Amino acid sequence: MSPTLSYAECSARERLAQLLDPGSFHEWLPPTERLSSPHLAQLGVPSAFDDGVAIGRALLAGRPVFVAAQEGAFMGGGVGEVHGAKLVGLLQRALRDRPDAVLMLAESGGVRLHEANAGLIAVSELMRAVLDVRAAGIPVIMLIGGANGCFGGMGIVARCADRVVMSDRGRLAMSGPEVIEASHGVEEFDARDRALVWRTTGGKHRWLSGDCDALVDDDVAEFRAAAIAMMAALDTPSPVSLASLEAEHALLAARLTLLEDRDADADEATTLWTRLGVAAAAQVPDLDVAAVRGLRTL
Repeated sequence: MSPTLSYAECSARERLAQLLDPGSFHEWLPPTERLSSPHLAQLGVPSAFDDGVAIGRALLAGRPVFVAAQEGAFMGGGVGEVHGAKLVGLLQRALRDRPDAVLMLAESGGVRLHEANAGLIAVSELMRAVLDVRAAGIPVIMLIGGANGCFGGMGIVARCADRVVMSDRGRLAMSGPEVIEASHGVEEFDARDRALVWRTTGGKHRWLSGDCDALVDDDVAEFRAAAIAMMAALDTPSPVSLASLEAEHALLAARLTLLEDRDADADEATTLWTRLGVAAAAQVPDLDVAAVRGLRTL
C-alpha cells in the first residue's frame, strides 16, 4: 500500500502532479509567462507570476481533461482579474476542444479585497462559464480539500459544478467564519471555535447534508480515485435545468424547516443531522470518514 499523501498539505502543482497521470500535465500560461495582476502592483502588494492559479490539460486514467488548481499559499487563493480570467479562459477552451471533463481544484477565500470589483466580475464570468460547459455536456468536477477551504465567490462556483468531492478537512460555504463574525458578532459565530467551524462548513457536514457528492480522506490518491469515479458516472450530460433548480430550492426550504423550534443553546449542525435521521449525530465529529459515509440519509 502506498503511503498517504496529505492533499491539504500539498501545493497546487503538487496536487496536480499526484492527482493526474504521471507526466501528462501541460500548463498554459505558466509562471515563465509572468502574467501577474496589475492591480496588486499598483497597490505595492507582492504578486505572483501565475497569479495564484495553474491551468492546463492532462490525462486522468488515460482520459483527456482540463484542470485548474488554485494556490492557497498566494493571497489565500483569492480571485482577482487575471486569476479569474485564466479560469474562464480554461472553460471557454473546453467548449472548443471538448475534453472528457474539467477538474477544478478549489482553494480560495473568495474575491481579493485588493481588486474587489474586478474579482467580482471575474467570479460572475466564471459562474456563467461553468454553466455553459455543463450545458455543452462536459462535466465539471470540483475538488475541495485545501487548508483555506472554498468560500465566497468560489463557494458559489463550486455549487454550480456537476459534482463536488470533499475531504473531511475541506470546508465549503458562502461566507467564511471570520466574515460572519465580523458582520454579526462573535455571539452569532465564533470563528476561533475550530470545532464549530468544521461542524458547520466541513466535509462531513456537507456530506451528511447532501451538499457534496463524495467524501474522502485527506489523501491525494483518494481524490484521484473519486475524480475518476465521478467522470465515469457523468458520461451522461447533466445540464442545469429549471426542474433541477426547483428541486434544489425545495431541498433548501425543507432543510430550513428542520431547524425550526431548535433549542437556542443546541448546536445547529448536530440538530440538523439528528433531524435528518443521522444515527449517533453527536458522535459524527469523532468518527472517521468511512463511518460517516455510511450515515448519510439523503
